[in-house]
Amino acid sequence: MIKEIDLHDRHLACQLLELQRASYQVEAKLINFFEIPPLKESLEELIECGETFLCYFEEKTLAGAISYTVDGDEMKICRMVVNPDHFRKGIAQKLLREVESRNSQMSVYLVSTGKDNPPAKNLYLKNGFTFVSDIEVVPGLYISNFEKRKVKEA
Repeated sequence: MIKEIDLHDRHLACQLLELQRASYQVEAKLINFFEIPPLKESLEELIECGETFLCYFEEKTLAGAISYTVDGDEMKICRMVVNPDHFRKGIAQKLLREVESRNSQMSVYLVSTGKDNPPAKNLYLKNGFTFVSDIEVVPGLYISNFEKRKVKEA
């Protein structure tokens, strides 16, 4: 089941923070960079981040989450996290489809991930995102940027 959560529910926010740390720890190992901001984020910072979160629950267990912001007709996916115990179950795919479905009026969807994170890059490419560029955000760390544009009907 996928549902939007209220981060002011501290119990859910704590679960999300734990999930986020577990998931980003895997990415940190892949990209060999352990200063990913969500790994350092406090509970209060998460609660006040201003992002909308859709969470995937298996039974009552929080197994994955996606967050995003909207600016005009542009949606930016900020986070995609899946509990490592639930990898390869299609959870990220389901979350991505759901966030696009709920925001189908958007013209542009943006997302970034570590350049050396093949699973995330493959997820976005197989879902119609186009590679835009790699940017060095700190010495030796590159982020790959992707976008998906919808053609507006005349």
